Amino acid sequence: MIYLLRHGEIEHGEEKRFVGQVDLPLNEKGLQQACVWRQKLKTGLFEKIYSSDLSRARQTALIIAGDHNGKVQSRPALREINLGAWEGLSVAEAQARFPEDWQRREKDLVTFRPPGGESFTDLAVRIEAVFNQIVQGHKGDIFIVAHAGVNRVILCRVLGMDLANLFRLGQDYGAMNLIERYKDDWRVVAMNISADQWVLQI
Repeated sequence: MIYLLRHGEIEHGEEKRFVGQVDLPLNEKGLQQACVWRQKLKTGLFEKIYSSDLSRARQTALIIAGDHNGKVQSRPALREINLGAWEGLSVAEAQARFPEDWQRREKDLVTFRPPGGESFTDLAVRIEAVFNQIVQGHKGDIFIVAHAGVNRVILCRVLGMDLANLFRLGQDYGAMNLIERYKDDWRVVAMNISADQWVLQI
């Protein structure tokens, strides 16, 4: 089984922003979310815990790991999508500063790259490579702490969904997805579960 978690909540103001790889820490609620998962999960059963090296994901992983934090391995390849010149901008700011780029994004979300950034196609190539590296050779349960965009790309791949539909997949702060081995591949058995909804015991 793969336990795929989005990091806890971060502080980025009231306006919706393109956070991307801006290295923001968890806020108070995000710290609480990680602590609740630490109480819910028996992290000692995981051989390894993988996380993005961005602070919000690594903090989440280390808190959940608790006394087993030596098992946490940071992987830069698990970082959120690189949004280039758009990073840190609000949606309104991006629309105002890059009107032509915004129109291109509206027409083709999957292959559009902000100046100096990645497209979701680029992200998918990066994530598929690191995902395959992580799962190869593991027979037991795997725990990954990553980001909304990263998790959506993984889920799209497992579900056979076009990346154009990735925003149809909810990925709330501190939410868990479960992916199990199925024949020679994988299948999603649960998605976007909060710690309060968690009833499975491992």
